[in-house]
Amino acid sequence: MKEAKSEHGIRIAIVHDWYVWSGGAERVIEALVGLFPEADLFALVDFYADEERRRFLKGKRVETTFIQKLPFARKHFRNYLPLFPLAIEQLDLKGYDLVISSSHAVAKGVKTHPGQLHISYCYTPMRYAWEMEEEYFRDYRISGIKRAVLRYAFHRFRIWDVASLPRVDRFVAISEHVARRIRRYYGRDSELIYPPVDTERFSFCKEKEDYYLTVSRLVPYKKVDLIVETFVRNGRKLRVVGKGPQLEELRKKAKGSPHVEILGALDDDAVVEMMRHARAFIYAAYEDFGIVPVEAMACGTPVIAYGEGGVRESVREGVDGIFFHRQTVESLQAAIDSFEKRRFDHHEISRRAKEFGRERFMDTIKRLIDKSLNKESKCMKA
Repeated sequence: MKEAKSEHGIRIAIVHDWYVWSGGAERVIEALVGLFPEADLFALVDFYADEERRRFLKGKRVETTFIQKLPFARKHFRNYLPLFPLAIEQLDLKGYDLVISSSHAVAKGVKTHPGQLHISYCYTPMRYAWEMEEEYFRDYRISGIKRAVLRYAFHRFRIWDVASLPRVDRFVAISEHVARRIRRYYGRDSELIYPPVDTERFSFCKEKEDYYLTVSRLVPYKKVDLIVETFVRNGRKLRVVGKGPQLEELRKKAKGSPHVEILGALDDDAVVEMMRHARAFIYAAYEDFGIVPVEAMACGTPVIAYGEGGVRESVREGVDGIFFHRQTVESLQAAIDSFEKRRFDHHEISRRAKEFGRERFMDTIKRLIDKSLNKESKCMKA
């Protein structure tokens, strides 16, 4: 890969864990590519087959690792977890002055060299390896020999994860919640820069309709099954947008409940319109920040959220929405009942969301990188 120089006169590499689906991390990449269009992209794998899904990469090619070519990797690349550290270390970044890793797994462990500056934008130390191992086994029904093998793989991963820490010059956390986790597991301080939210595309709308909405990847830890079960019981209107391995399971759960619609994947414009007109957005996952609730807020739509993790830094209880504190039908239902007794200022909710806008992210991270480059340059001259 040919390294082009940026407007700073330096060569920049952006290393992401993997390009498999579109989520909050990929919106960070989109912003970084907008900020540094000359940067080269690297990842463990890149399985974006069609140009529509690749649009946020601005036509750039991604340099991948040997895992890209392993059997069944397209559908089951996670099964190669024990090989992730070896693979990420084989990416050749010798020609770059600045390395930006976008990491919730292994990207932060990429090998760097003297004279390079490595800034890691950290979504979290890998949660399943550090603190959610048992939840992972339970949610994905893993037992027996596979469970024992994975437990050992997570153990080895933690050893490598700590050993690779000196390769990072500066950590940037996506929330105070994640900053505390970085301090606990890595013993490192970090800067705080919230991820970018496209508050222009998710535009304000005061006219709300009589339905609740959730938009999510349909995987166990997102707890969309909890949301569906709650609305099957309470008879209120719910729309579920997203795709993933739980799609058919959720459709079966909602069968016979015409007020619960499992819509699957929809195009971006349709999602925006649903966000703008929903009575409230439901969010049941334990997340490190949570971009989608802030997108709903940008539309002036209140949020009913599980009150743990990074969502407590964006949603103000009683102002932007309501929290529930246990991932149970009863707790969520109590929050819905409380929500329906209150009035919310839709303009104020939208104003709050703008504090997490894309331009704010780009300005803040650019200032941090400029400051880090200047400091690095002075150290080298000294």
